[in-house]
Amino acid sequence: MPETVKFTVKRQDEPDSKPYYDEFEVPYQAGMNVTTLLMETKQFPTTCEGKETTPVSFESGCLEEVCGSCTMLVNGKVRQACTALVDKLQQPIKLEPMSKFPVRRDLVVDRSNMFKALKKVKAWIEIDGVYDMGEGPKVYPQEQERNYVLSRCMTCGCCLEACPQWTNELDFIGPQAISQAVLFNSHPNGKATKGDRTQALIDNGLNNCGNAQNCVQACPKEIPLTDSIARANREATTYTIEKWLMDAVA
Repeated sequence: MPETVKFTVKRQDEPDSKPYYDEFEVPYQAGMNVTTLLMETKQFPTTCEGKETTPVSFESGCLEEVCGSCTMLVNGKVRQACTALVDKLQQPIKLEPMSKFPVRRDLVVDRSNMFKALKKVKAWIEIDGVYDMGEGPKVYPQEQERNYVLSRCMTCGCCLEACPQWTNELDFIGPQAISQAVLFNSHPNGKATKGDRTQALIDNGLNNCGNAQNCVQACPKEIPLTDSIARANREATTYTIEKWLMDAVA
């Protein structure tokens, strides 16, 4: 077993400052992950060259691949730091922030556009109002099984980082928001606002997907994102035809 672990971090002091690299070496621990490495820089904020520096800034929450906050590039692959085990990584380890999102500091990026996209497609179920919604709707087991996997999305950004069509300007709203729109469109209560979601997808580049399927490969929750995109396109086609017929009758 190695006594130490070396890793390089792409750093950036401010959003507009020039990035640079620092190399660190920390004591090896059995079962340590990338998050552990970064936490060690708080105790040993010294580079391999002996230069004292600041601890690496990074995000971390659940430590069990549920919150999605620790997403970064590990040896060039987008993934969660908490489940990237050091023993399974080629060394020296290279850590970088996601390239598709604005960098705030070091490995911390601004993922706000992901949440703006969810707002655009109304990725929620309306429950407020002066009316009585009664008991919860019944959902058949087959539909539950089909849609449960979509609910596992943790808004981590892996699919967007891997998608060649997605940019931070949101010309293509991205597989994450599309899949969530499909999830809530399939909910019995969510169908009341299905037209709004479908129109939002159409207005935000639903048809710009190039079917590269990188998103499916990158998703840590194995969500069938391309299936969601296909479902969304079918819903958009039906919605457009029905709207055209209604306008024609009117």
